Amino acid sequence: MIYFNNDYAEGCHEKILEALARTNMDQTPGYGEDAYCAAAAAKIRAACQAPEAAVHFLVGGTQTNLTVIDAALRPHQGALCPVSGHINVHETGAVEATGHKVLTVPSEDGKLTAAQVEQVVVAHRTDGSFEHMAQPKLVYISNPTELGTLYTLSELEALSETCRRLGLYLFLDGARLGYGLEAAGNDVTLPDIARLCDVFYIGGTKVGALFGEAVVFSNPALTEDFRYLIKQHGGMLAKGRLLGIQFDTLMTDNLYFKIAARADRLADKLRAAFRARKVPMLVENTTNQLFPILPDEVLAKLAEKYVFSEQQRIDETHRAVRFCTSWATKEENVEALCGDLKALL
Repeated sequence: MIYFNNDYAEGCHEKILEALARTNMDQTPGYGEDAYCAAAAAKIRAACQAPEAAVHFLVGGTQTNLTVIDAALRPHQGALCPVSGHINVHETGAVEATGHKVLTVPSEDGKLTAAQVEQVVVAHRTDGSFEHMAQPKLVYISNPTELGTLYTLSELEALSETCRRLGLYLFLDGARLGYGLEAAGNDVTLPDIARLCDVFYIGGTKVGALFGEAVVFSNPALTEDFRYLIKQHGGMLAKGRLLGIQFDTLMTDNLYFKIAARADRLADKLRAAFRARKVPMLVENTTNQLFPILPDEVLAKLAEKYVFSEQQRIDETHRAVRFCTSWATKEENVEALCGDLKALL
């Protein structure tokens, strides 16, 4: 079987394996207090053009989301996000388990707008029963979104301005950040994100690392006692240098961005194949996730050779599914899928 169902099916980039093997017998302090983590953090700050930013390394995306949100909020406060946001649909209530409500807003494309944020906050503040409802305090977005769509620079600037004017924190989930930054048509840079967000993270698990996410705090007010929260939520790795080595490798010679760009280009090739067969998409995007709408009989034939993930049923005979490329996708597998689409459609 050929897997196109996610972007974390493989292990890690070979340069990371080489670095881990080369440093395997080094003795270092634990819990991220080592020279490798320090070097990786310095490279991340340089890439973000944010010399004062605080950088922390956590094990996975869910731990990162719940730890950052729990650190930022007081007990009565909640996180505002699109209804399709990862913290709402794919984290088993992890944020709610910390005691903070996830406040959802309708979205067709996975994105949240500045106008929606203002509407929710103003409605809360002008409601006579505001003290009886969770207070919106943090805005959670992901880039790319769960549907592979991207925020434009103007959209991100509007969100940032609205959050700052209303006294909210802006948190960007970057689990697939590399694929977004390298996507065709993207006009947002890493320094833009560091400038406009209070906190965000650079995803490693889905972009070439064995595991791990690098959290970047632009707002120093959110960093107080953050390491206590990492520990309390099970995100502090005793052998923390394993995270540092991985991100130090990914941030050397632009490896992170190069491998993400390759995944996007392969997705573009697959996207062109769907377009040539006039296959509609659930949502249009230019990142590494594609959501074609296909007849059930075609999907049944494809499932004999390929693994993809279900998204939603469209009608009695059609379903939207997800095909996903990654840093490790083989070009010959993309070519094979393109050929089979041509034969089946």
